[in-house]
Amino acid sequence: MAVIVVSACLLGCSCRYDGKSCLNDAVLALAGDNVLVGVCPEQMGGLSTPRAPAEIQGERVVSNAGADVTAEYKKGAETALYIAQLNKAKYAVLKSKSPSCGKGVIYDGTFSGGKTDGNGVTAELFMENGIEVFTEEELDKLKNYL
Repeated sequence: MAVIVVSACLLGCSCRYDGKSCLNDAVLALAGDNVLVGVCPEQMGGLSTPRAPAEIQGERVVSNAGADVTAEYKKGAETALYIAQLNKAKYAVLKSKSPSCGKGVIYDGTFSGGKTDGNGVTAELFMENGIEVFTEEELDKLKNYL
């Protein structure tokens, strides 16, 4: 049995920028043999739901309205890491392409739907601190660790 930190939206929480969830039954099924700990770094950083979409532009996270929300994303990532460490989590399943949770590929900062190589703020912090990060699209890889 492993403790796995999971993006709360994948568990059915309506915490995405658009006020919706993206419940993923395959992620939820991990609860059968593991402990899932849900986090929403954006909310933990003080952002409201719903909120303006945001994307990474260089070293900053910026909303489509032009607001710099980097500090909120960093605070949320640090809070999510604290919760992961408190629970001794070694793994995380985070929402793909998100400026907070994305791993390997994120939206490119133009708000056009384009994508680029990179990691979200929380995913990057988790990896820097030894937590193996997977997206909901990589559950087959995670199962090799469990």
